[in-house]
Amino acid sequence: MVTSSIDEAQSQLVQLIGLAERGEEIVIAREGKPVARLVAYREAVGPRQGGQWRGQVRMAPDFDQLPPQLAEVFGLTAR
Repeated sequence: MVTSSIDEAQSQLVQLIGLAERGEEIVIAREGKPVARLVAYREAVGPRQGGQWRGQVRMAPDFDQLPPQLAEVFGLTAR
């Protein structure tokens, strides 16, 4: 992993992109604190398919019902 300041990243963008293309992760920092990552772009392998969580997640029967206290906060009930 390479860490670069914003000023360095601006002046060395072409070189940093080259590193990212070769698989390196570049962290861009402001005042020593990470603020962004530069990584290589990867095409999606194929269309996304749902259903991977089937049988592993349970929705409560009252999932779509807003609790009265919260409805009042949003002004959805008469006071």
